[in-house]
Amino acid sequence: MMTPAQSSNRRALAQEAEDFFRANPDIDAIDIIFTNMCGVPRGKRLRKHEVIAVYESGRFLPGSVLVVDITGRDCEETGLVWEDGDADRYVYPVPGTLVRAPWLGEHYAQFLTSFYELDGTPNDLDPRHVLGKVIDGLADEGLTPVVAVELEFYLCDLEGGRPVPARGMVTGHRSNDIQVYGLREMEDLQPFFDDLYEACDAQGLPLESGISEYAPGQFEFTLRHKADALRATDDAIMYKRLVKGVAVAHGLEATFMAKPFAESAGSGMHLHISMNDTDGKNAFASDNPEGTPLLRHAIGGMKALLAESMAIFAPNANSFRRFKANSYAPVAATWGVNNRTVSLRIPAGSPASRHVEHRICGADANPYLAMAAVLAAQLHGIKHQIDPGPAVVGNGYEAEGADIRLPNHWAAAIEAFETSELMKQYLGERFVKHYSTVKGVEMARFMAEVTELDYSWYLRNA
Repeated sequence: MMTPAQSSNRRALAQEAEDFFRANPDIDAIDIIFTNMCGVPRGKRLRKHEVIAVYESGRFLPGSVLVVDITGRDCEETGLVWEDGDADRYVYPVPGTLVRAPWLGEHYAQFLTSFYELDGTPNDLDPRHVLGKVIDGLADEGLTPVVAVELEFYLCDLEGGRPVPARGMVTGHRSNDIQVYGLREMEDLQPFFDDLYEACDAQGLPLESGISEYAPGQFEFTLRHKADALRATDDAIMYKRLVKGVAVAHGLEATFMAKPFAESAGSGMHLHISMNDTDGKNAFASDNPEGTPLLRHAIGGMKALLAESMAIFAPNANSFRRFKANSYAPVAATWGVNNRTVSLRIPAGSPASRHVEHRICGADANPYLAMAAVLAAQLHGIKHQIDPGPAVVGNGYEAEGADIRLPNHWAAAIEAFETSELMKQYLGERFVKHYSTVKGVEMARFMAEVTELDYSWYLRNA
């Protein structure tokens, strides 16, 4: 049964929706979005007259959608399909996420949702609630994470069902060069980027600087940091859908695959994190480029839990193709100052801006879960005052300790996560069990497929 506080909150949310429709009377198609473990947005499309009821009393969705694999297929092994009767749970809107979706058309909008049990309890398999639990743990220590998300992606044309770097929209030129930080590459796709910024402004997403990255067709944009880690990660979830939608509207495909092209750079998701104290001041700020002892402890925790978190940072078979020495994709538990060859980088900047950049995640990782795992590791390091050891100077791929490798394939990562007592402690035992089951099932399905490479290598030679 809903508590009085929950009931009051629902009424406040309903007012938010009423105000939105009053300001946007032309809206009549609204997507409700839930992002499950695999990071794929799923949901329903509603008409305007259905929406207020969702804010007041929720909307039923089957609990099995919490544990479908990346293709949307049921994972019966979780026990949340037939044994559970494929029972419904509630989803409720995430405050502040009801916004226009201009790439769909002038009459479309969307909002994010979270899963709740029928008694109003937050569902512990919902990635957003997993992140919320970790943030609450940091609050108990008097700390508020300030976070920003950077996502790399490729813009592609599809030829015969396969991606190739996008042809320029202005000149028609398809680059074969890396041209990192190239301005011509940005200019040649200007119509896409103009609509990207316009759509972000329409949704209130704080999109800032963008660059042409280290491969043809690859780009990276920054979402401005926020002292509300849940909301900042909501921004990343909304941004990924928006990028894909704007690309399709231009006849392109945007992909956040970790490694879409074998000979080109992979795409990462870099998480920038500092901690505010109870006075709202940066607890990592220091004249020392290595930051405060609190920052060192946070880095120590991130190093300690990297291996156990890899199933979240690299969630798919393709994810592990990205990790390669001298590729700007880190391969070991290393840290340093102003050094992009390490996993955990303290960027150059003023003392007040001191923070750490986590560089392990692929762009295919679920932002909620990646942020939860990184913040949990920082919390662990801070609580136990873990020393990260000396900072790496120079080439992190050849530094002392660089031979202590992270799990380098999918099965090892899933096993390390599934057996981790610390992951169970910080993210929830039931979540760890079901995430491991989903990924294990997904891996078995992937490995069961016979590919063109199988025929090329083995048909005549085996």
